[in-house]
Amino acid sequence: MKIYAVGGAIRDAMLGLPVKDRDYVVVGATPEDMVRQGFKPVGRDFPVFLHPKTQAEYALARTERKTARGYHGFSFYFAPEVTLEDDLVRRDFTINAMAREVLPDDSLSDQLVDPYGGRRDLEAKLFRHVGEAFAEDPVRILRCARFAARFTDFAVADETLALMREMTANGEVDALVAERVWQEISRGLMERRPSRMFDVLRACGALDRILPEVARLWGVPQRADFHPEVDTGVHVMMVLDYAAAQGYSLPVRFAALTHDLGKGTTPEAVLPRHIGHEGRSVDLLGPLCARLRVPVECRELAQVVAREHGNIHACLKFGAAALVRLLERCDALRKPDRFVEVLQACEADARGRGGDFATALYPQRDRLMAALSAARGIDAGAVARQYADNPVKIRDAVQAARIDAVKAAGLGGEGD
Repeated sequence: MKIYAVGGAIRDAMLGLPVKDRDYVVVGATPEDMVRQGFKPVGRDFPVFLHPKTQAEYALARTERKTARGYHGFSFYFAPEVTLEDDLVRRDFTINAMAREVLPDDSLSDQLVDPYGGRRDLEAKLFRHVGEAFAEDPVRILRCARFAARFTDFAVADETLALMREMTANGEVDALVAERVWQEISRGLMERRPSRMFDVLRACGALDRILPEVARLWGVPQRADFHPEVDTGVHVMMVLDYAAAQGYSLPVRFAALTHDLGKGTTPEAVLPRHIGHEGRSVDLLGPLCARLRVPVECRELAQVVAREHGNIHACLKFGAAALVRLLERCDALRKPDRFVEVLQACEADARGRGGDFATALYPQRDRLMAALSAARGIDAGAVARQYADNPVKIRDAVQAARIDAVKAAGLGGEGD
């Protein structure tokens, strides 16, 4: 029996990156051999075992055969005669198909097992598929796109991109399950430059199948005086990359991605203006989030940003009453922490543009946070007690008190 560290841990160590987790493959063993040595079986589809001390996962070397469309359509074969090379050939990219033997002291051998040219492609900064098995798993298209967002100086090999286009054209991408699509997309959104994920998905045609609401944004013009980059798809990618550069959360990045969906449905006759796109964006978000089973916190933040980003940008002209109404629509008084994220997404929208916009100040954030602080400073309970005999007036009275507080803070005046 021999044990090898494989995959991303080998790749990242060769790139000089931190190694977070190791994947292990065991060659020349049976499930019974593993149990006898104290390993705990946990694999459902194929034998995976937990190390008795470290709880790390060890998988028996295996081969696989495509039996049906989609991610789950595989049967697996494992036996002591399955070699390490047999196991590695089923992996996605050559840079993930390298291994080093684990020595008795748990260190790794200096000898690299690289049967498919991973070192060569690592040096050339290429994502190249290992073999024909790549085409059997559509998730690998998403993984390629996600890796592009992480390893920002790597390119997709021409033959791999051609294969991904073929997979999209033959409908393999349509068999992806929603949970796996969201898992890969959400992980890509959290990478260093998420726009590259969408570059790859567009290049192979998969974005039209997975996120058609986003795909249709490219080629849609905007007013050049507000958007020197003009193209809506380009703008959305700039917004997304700005949010990533700031280290913002997944909900903020998802809101950045989806805030302008409505611009993709603007009638051609009124372009490059996009009157009412906010409402259309909200309408498109609902089905998109339902289709991909997007988590509630991402969906709700994206809906607020899509609906209100135009008003938040315009809030410097608002008086106290308009400011309070905006805060109420954003549910900022009950959820101030989420409102901070709403403002992060809106600032990313303001800065995700060409020209001087990227470095311009965004005073809207400070104005709205000051208004929120003033509005939350009133004693709503005390106001409510004044109208105990007429409860229908409580809501208006509390709102009026908040407006007065915002005015007192010097943030609004007459004409609301």
